[in-house]
Amino acid sequence: MKQSQFFIPTLKEAPKDEESINAKLLIRAGFIDKLMAGVYTILPLGFMVLKKIENIIREEMIKADANELLMPVLHPKENWQKTGRWDLYDTLFKFASFYSKTELALGPTHEEIITPLVKKFNFSYKNFPFSVFQIQTKFRDEKRAKSGILRGREFLMKDLYSFHKNENDLEKYYEKMKTHYKNIFNKCGIGKKTYLTFASGGTFSKYSHEFQTVSEAGEDKIFLCEKCRIAVNNEIINEQNICPKCGNKNLTEKKAIEVGNIFPLKTKFSNAFELKFKDENGGEKDIIMGCYGIGLTRLMGAIVEALSDERGIVWPLTVAPFKVHLLVLGKDKKVKNEADKVYKKFLDAGAEILYDDRDEKTAGEKFAEADLIGIPYRVVVSEKTIKARKVEVKEREKKEGKLITVNEFLKKIN
Repeated sequence: MKQSQFFIPTLKEAPKDEESINAKLLIRAGFIDKLMAGVYTILPLGFMVLKKIENIIREEMIKADANELLMPVLHPKENWQKTGRWDLYDTLFKFASFYSKTELALGPTHEEIITPLVKKFNFSYKNFPFSVFQIQTKFRDEKRAKSGILRGREFLMKDLYSFHKNENDLEKYYEKMKTHYKNIFNKCGIGKKTYLTFASGGTFSKYSHEFQTVSEAGEDKIFLCEKCRIAVNNEIINEQNICPKCGNKNLTEKKAIEVGNIFPLKTKFSNAFELKFKDENGGEKDIIMGCYGIGLTRLMGAIVEALSDERGIVWPLTVAPFKVHLLVLGKDKKVKNEADKVYKKFLDAGAEILYDDRDEKTAGEKFAEADLIGIPYRVVVSEKTIKARKVEVKEREKKEGKLITVNEFLKKIN
């Protein structure tokens, strides 16, 4: 993609009404645009990143034997009344239809929809376990939308629901899902900073589990056991002030961003909707449920918070919008022609490349924007590189580049 033809509205300065690093950098680098508090437009560069995150998550959910579906955003009031959450869910967007006067909600989560849906199909014990997931826009009426895309009123989320005939069946799937979540965060480049965290189970069970990424931008406080690489959320530290795995009492306090969570829902929602199955003897038993969520936009913001530096964003190779950022320095026709040839060679090799072919930008401006945008590899074509019959390649997180042939570099990134 040629940068002169690509919509990347970069800014020289961060917006004054944003406090978080993720919002400042993503807006400055042209990944997102703020419409209003807690609501952002995902621009082309940001959309490319979100799609890569989405594909990583989808791949792991399919490996977990889950089926993808898409449920409605509009929810009937009656479903939420059955679970008692119409009046208790404090961030639920509610409104009445102009024509029918029917009261509706915008979906912040989908337990009230998936449970009665499953009930329609009258499952037997032979159908378990099974699970379904979706990747969909959610809406939450946050009292104070803040922290950029870490806490929004409209956001993209993956939610998965599993259904089981007994507690043991749920526990096996629950443990399997922990591994898939770890795989997701490793693939997204923040695995080393992300900890499985014991948290309150609320009304569902004694404990649930979160995946927390250590960052000063985090709203949560966690206590880490570096030996076991697990943590305890501050909300339950008084009951669990030692490592649940090894008994270590020397836990390290850190701020963190919750990037995922898993809940053993047990029978809370199946009871509300009388969701049952027929066992081997034809008797009716309660279906036991689990819930597993990841906010995609929040994960995107967490990656920026966890990995950025003083120059801008540092995207991991797996989620970067492009792998290579090609810069042509100078307006000399010979240099431009050579850069065009290099660009074509990358395209022919199937490389994901953004080509800064703009004449109006100085070398300094191009370097600054490249660092801000954060593509993993910067490739420069200049009079110097042409004389050497090579290109200058620099990895985003490193300060110095080196001269290398295009063919050698293509072998490296492929």
